[in-house]
Amino acid sequence: MAKRPIFVPLLDGKRLVLERYVEFHWHAGFAKSQKQKSIRALHETALREYGVQHPLEISSKSEDPLGVALSSFNLTFVTKRGRALTVEAAFQGSKVFERGGPFVDIFQKSPIDAKRDERLRTSGLLTKFSFFGNDWELDPKTAFYDWLYINALIKNPQLIELLTDRDGFTDIEFNPERSINCQARSAALFCALFHTDKLNFALQSRENFLSLYRGRVSDPHMPAQERFLI
Repeated sequence: MAKRPIFVPLLDGKRLVLERYVEFHWHAGFAKSQKQKSIRALHETALREYGVQHPLEISSKSEDPLGVALSSFNLTFVTKRGRALTVEAAFQGSKVFERGGPFVDIFQKSPIDAKRDERLRTSGLLTKFSFFGNDWELDPKTAFYDWLYINALIKNPQLIELLTDRDGFTDIEFNPERSINCQARSAALFCALFHTDKLNFALQSRENFLSLYRGRVSDPHMPAQERFLI
């Protein structure tokens, strides 16, 4: 058995994303087919226990072409300077460390090469993000990644119409014990902002976007397997 989160966009205007942990049968192995079996088991349990009717796996392992297209490895956008970047390469290339960065040459690498760039592991502690001269602090922890992902998504309107019909998002590769940022979480946040008419406000400025995270705390009375994220 394994536990993975499913991220649910909330539409009441009070909170935006709910993280629910789902315990399901894990199919061991590195083959894509095994990952997809685990995804199906995760989604079946999410439907049975939480009523998530139309979940979407967002990763290169997804059986849904939409989920594959929305992976940070595949989701691309064009900057104001005319540079086409994947979300993954943009995120990795924006990292600033104690002894170097941002390593903007990473922007032009393939997503897998960007993630594996040796400098990301040998330059000391991460101190901030810097994207085309705009600096982002490490707190709120997921703010820069969420902002980057949502800004990329808004430039792909053909994906938005399909995405906003879904009511839960997963990433089978995401393990919250080892990682912080998650493309499924960012997609859920996008849907919540879209359906509550807060998307334009959030994208007007960095200050507006960061204001979404202020004062967001988990309800101590919620079950251990659930928590509000934003």
